Amino acid sequence: MGLTDKQRKFCDEYLIDLNATQAAIRAGYTEKYANTNASKLLQNTTISQYIGERQKELSRKTEITQERVIRELALIAFSNATDYARVVEKKMKIEVNGVLVDVLDEDGNPIMYRTVEPVLTEELTDDQKRALAVIKKGRDGLEVRPCSKEKALELLGRHLGMFKDKVELDTDMELNITVDYGDGDNEEG
Repeated sequence: MGLTDKQRKFCDEYLIDLNATQAAIRAGYTEKYANTNASKLLQNTTISQYIGERQKELSRKTEITQERVIRELALIAFSNATDYARVVEKKMKIEVNGVLVDVLDEDGNPIMYRTVEPVLTEELTDDQKRALAVIKKGRDGLEVRPCSKEKALELLGRHLGMFKDKVELDTDMELNITVDYGDGDNEEG
């Protein structure tokens, strides 16, 4: 049994954002139907098989594999802020008659201060570059921000089954139901 044109359109739309309700609406189902039955469409064996085949095909074409996604998450999760910036000590200087000169303490030693300098992008590995979310010049200077380590660690932990949102129970149970119809004496009062 094949898919109808509307079901095929639903599948193609679902693969865009994995939102069954919106996919059903975009495929031409009424909003009322989509709100109550979109999840049932996904349970249809023919539809779920077609979606699975299309996901495998997209993964193959785009070379997006589970291993590649996990590797990228690991790059982010285990990135180190010091890969992108260094704390350096510099001599404090002032301008005197258009010339920069060192500021000296009472003993004649240069006064030092600490500042943060970003690492040049040429010095970063490709892996380090991929873990960056932002490099931009702003009002307060240069901003270098890595992707969210917390989010990457959370996604990796979920993939590894480290975090459980629900309790899974694997047991054999026997259910006995006893119905008590009473002894036939109904007291009305």
